[in-house]
Amino acid sequence: MTEVQRPPLTADERGQLTGWLDLQRSFVRMKCQGLSEEDAHRKLLPTSPLMTMAGLVAHLRWNEYSWFQLNLAGVADTGQTPWTEGGHPDAEMFVDDVPIAQLLDEYDAECARSNETIAAHSLDALEQGPYAAKGDAASLRYILCHMIEETARHVGHLDIIRELLDGTTGYEKLN
Repeated sequence: MTEVQRPPLTADERGQLTGWLDLQRSFVRMKCQGLSEEDAHRKLLPTSPLMTMAGLVAHLRWNEYSWFQLNLAGVADTGQTPWTEGGHPDAEMFVDDVPIAQLLDEYDAECARSNETIAAHSLDALEQGPYAAKGDAASLRYILCHMIEETARHVGHLDIIRELLDGTTGYEKLN
């Protein structure tokens, strides 16, 4: 595992927000290191069968896409998203046939694209996507805070599931 870094104690607001988001993102891959395909897709929670390591990685990938591309940047949905009108609300988590390595690579690529979008906007920039039309546009600052919370919450889920799978716990030393 690689050593990860917290943002500098004296970083400016943008540096703090993006630094904490990147730190939480790095834990996603860390929690999945060394998983077998079987364990990555193992359903441990009878009442939440989509809550697998692979399902959570896919969920996080599509959350990145939704918040930064569709909502903030206002990129038109070309039908590539897993959600359909009247479809299952957690359709992005149906990934039983997708290798964990592919899901992690797609997540990393989406995070990189999100970072490009973040860099191109001020923290005060408002969403240009579907919520903007409804008058409920969030700022990039809000989106970053939400994505830190969203990612950290699901990293906690990954941590618990990984411990249940094979006893692996903890994180590498943080600076």
